[in-house]
Amino acid sequence: MPNDYYSKGRSLSDLKAHLVLTTKYRRKVFSGEMIQRLHEIFEDLLSAQECKLVSFDGEQDHVHLLFQYHPDIHLSRFVSNLKSVSSRKMRVEFKDSLNRIYKGKAVLWNSSYFIASCGGVTISTLKKYIENQNTPESAAGDSSHTLRFAFRCGASPRLG
Repeated sequence: MPNDYYSKGRSLSDLKAHLVLTTKYRRKVFSGEMIQRLHEIFEDLLSAQECKLVSFDGEQDHVHLLFQYHPDIHLSRFVSNLKSVSSRKMRVEFKDSLNRIYKGKAVLWNSSYFIASCGGVTISTLKKYIENQNTPESAAGDSSHTLRFAFRCGASPRLG
């Protein structure tokens, strides 16, 4: 998704997260139809929050979401909302199937989840980019930053 930035107010961002949700007790609950319906539910929920579902898939006991979000999103609350709304909708639409597995309990998701930030470049590439900025000399002529930078890059520092 090159140059797929989110613009809002005075900010421009490209924040993406990988979220994994597992079913309660890791029960093998989901059919292909249920995975497809979860895809639609998550896409709608993300869109309502001005976020974008980049990729989605799952297996019988878990799902993976890759989504783009903006800096205003508080991720833990956002994930809690995704879980509660999707659980409620799925328990209504697939009542018989889920009641059979969970014995009538109003559950679907495990209380924990996995989330990781991800982006277009690796940390090492970004670190190198930042370290290679052309930092101006200080007004006092302090060249200590230049020396540190030159040694890190393996260059021969200018002395004097």
